[in-house]
Amino acid sequence: MILGRDIRSRRLLLLKGGLFLLLGLIAGGLILAESLRWRTALLLGITVWAFCRFYYFLFYVLERYAGRKQPFAGVLDALGYLLRGKRD
Repeated sequence: MILGRDIRSRRLLLLKGGLFLLLGLIAGGLILAESLRWRTALLLGITVWAFCRFYYFLFYVLERYAGRKQPFAGVLDALGYLLRGKRD
């Protein structure tokens, strides 16, 4: 496997997704363990939801509805597109 290439293996993609899920669960669990209050849990949930919606906006809405002709290479590419205001 060469670093920097796209992962094509279904098994590796599932492993990567599972590791992201595990990392998020551990981090969220540690935040809640440090401050076990309903308010903290609610704010953490809203934060996760809002960032998921922003990610959806960057990679789906901009490509489908804002006239972007090619997919973004990543989050920084999408943010650069928004900040520059250029059309391609």
